[in-house]
Amino acid sequence: MPWFEDIELNVKTELGSHTFTEEEIIRFARKYDPTPFHVDPEAGKDSPFGGLIASRWHTAATWMKLMVPHVLGRQEQPDEMGRTPAAGPSPGILDVQWPAPVRPGDTISYSTTPVEKVEMRSRPDWGILKSRNEGVNQRGEIVLRFIGQALIQRKPKTGEEK
Repeated sequence: MPWFEDIELNVKTELGSHTFTEEEIIRFARKYDPTPFHVDPEAGKDSPFGGLIASRWHTAATWMKLMVPHVLGRQEQPDEMGRTPAAGPSPGILDVQWPAPVRPGDTISYSTTPVEKVEMRSRPDWGILKSRNEGVNQRGEIVLRFIGQALIQRKPKTGEEK
């Protein structure tokens, strides 16, 4: 994770893709969201969706599965004092939307784009990074979008001890 000050806004990062299978959709839903149109293809036919669809939480969890390796895999160069930045917890997500369903066989491509940096008066060593996150199917339809927030460490002032 880069220092808060070094993050460039509006630079989109592709996180990867995932193809949802019927078996996987049903397995996830049975464990976490047993709504009939997520666990039973026949019940799905009689639903407003006209067929089996993935749980919305399944699409969000898959975004997280791809985001974590992206964050953990970034190795920043230490500063002149040998320090590297840290990412902190998320203060929450904003405006989560699932505009289109995910069906068996759909391949969803996920991305993240930093859109705003907020300096914190209460914690001057940290900032809040807001990012627009999306999942798009093979037809170009957005199936997931939300604004994520994360605490990101700020560069220490010159001469500060850590």
